[in-house]
Amino acid sequence: MEYGYSILMGIFGAALLLYAGLMALTKDYKILPFRSRQSYKPKDPKRYMTQLAKVIALVSLSPVLSAITGIFNVIAAVIVLIVTMVLFIWLGTKIMKEFFE
Repeated sequence: MEYGYSILMGIFGAALLLYAGLMALTKDYKILPFRSRQSYKPKDPKRYMTQLAKVIALVSLSPVLSAITGIFNVIAAVIVLIVTMVLFIWLGTKIMKEFFE
């Protein structure tokens, strides 16, 4: 199974992207896991869900980019996964910062 890593990362990235799309479309705060709903209650749940969907969609690009890179070289794919994950999580914290101030 030469492309196992790429297939697995592609499926994982697609699942996260699907979840982000579902969050953006429904804007339903109850779609979050129970503990997440209990730990933080936003003033504007619909806007919060839209911003969170953007962050999850951004972070889901990391395994997708890694999967594409993994077709050519697995070691480079792992490096791409780590670097892009750190970058996208940092950008995601910038997007969500206004809700936690």
